[in-house]
Amino acid sequence: MSLTANISKKRKFVADGVFYAELNEFLQRELSVEGYSGVEVRVTPARTEIIIRATKTQDVLGEKGRRIRELTSIVQKRFNFAENTVELYAEKVSNRGLSAVAQAESLKYKLLAGLAVRRACYSVIRLVMESGAKGVEVVVSGKLRAARAKAMKFTDGFMIHSGQPAKDYIDYAVRHVLLRQGVLGVKVKIMQDWDPTGKNGPSKPLPDLVTILEPKDDEPLPAPVTVSANAAPVEAQE
Repeated sequence: MSLTANISKKRKFVADGVFYAELNEFLQRELSVEGYSGVEVRVTPARTEIIIRATKTQDVLGEKGRRIRELTSIVQKRFNFAENTVELYAEKVSNRGLSAVAQAESLKYKLLAGLAVRRACYSVIRLVMESGAKGVEVVVSGKLRAARAKAMKFTDGFMIHSGQPAKDYIDYAVRHVLLRQGVLGVKVKIMQDWDPTGKNGPSKPLPDLVTILEPKDDEPLPAPVTVSANAAPVEAQE
């Protein structure tokens, strides 16, 4: 965030967190149809770079870059950035099946279109598992069919819920669907698989991962020999 005055580190961290939260919420509302999947802020001495991750980057850019320029202008005025000190970029999500935000938005629009809850959730689960995820959990809660509210949970694969690996491996997203009968809550949790390259998952393996190595080939035993005190060693006859 553009702050010229000298402030304490505590206030700076709080200000950066508020800036990120407000920016994320604004882009989430503005680019929900374009498959918005998150934002990354990089601060350099010369300018601030904001990288928007989305599934439809061409729609984020707009015709001849018009949409991205409009978003840049709005962000610059709202957060009091100086002229030409903030830049917005659009980055395509490499694997949308492993993005919880993209799948939550997809499920939201399926429910708004009138698709049955069970069918919509199973289609999302199938896409996520086919994309190479280790596990997925989808929870839809609210007034689904009857007047009484309830929650439906759909799971597949392997899922962890606690510890540091849950922070490293789990991608989590929540969305609210405004239907005629009321508001539905949608939660999507995706557990990514271990990827040593770090492209499609965390590069750090799970702490309980056991790697079984192949046994080494047995070396041939040397032939037994008989040794005499007066003569040279002679190989034993088979």
